[in-house]
Amino acid sequence: MVGFIDALRDAHGVEPICSVLPIAPSTYYKHLAKRADPARLSDRVRRDEALRPEILRVFEENWRVYGVRKIWRQLGREGFDVARCTVARLMNDLGIQGIIRGKPHRTTVPDKKAPCPLDKVNRQFRVPAPNMLWVSDFTYGATWRGFVYVAFVIDAYPGDP
Repeated sequence: MVGFIDALRDAHGVEPICSVLPIAPSTYYKHLAKRADPARLSDRVRRDEALRPEILRVFEENWRVYGVRKIWRQLGREGFDVARCTVARLMNDLGIQGIIRGKPHRTTVPDKKAPCPLDKVNRQFRVPAPNMLWVSDFTYGATWRGFVYVAFVIDAYPGDP
């Protein structure tokens, strides 16, 4: 939004543009002041700017395979006091991630040509008595030995309040 105002401020002025956009002129001018003087930036922004090159350096030095945990530990060994969640956030901002071991498991192969099953209850899950409507679902979880599949079948009647 600031770039948009920068592009049109000579033709229309800052205040008329800001009256149409959801931004106050003071916010725009504060952003300009921060751009001109980096000392006005918040502590978090300044710290992030200092950490980004370090995260990239560790990532590149380790053949672009280190993930959040290993980069966080390496930075700690080098004397950087940084939280793991901060490393994760900055790696996400930088668009980098570590290598994931193993191949991804494809559990569902949808058939685009097959018709979708009908909703036989029209999303009405409230029933006046037991044994009128049973609903089911299944899921899976990964274990060290493979996948475990679990099926749930429950009565939609809520029981006594």
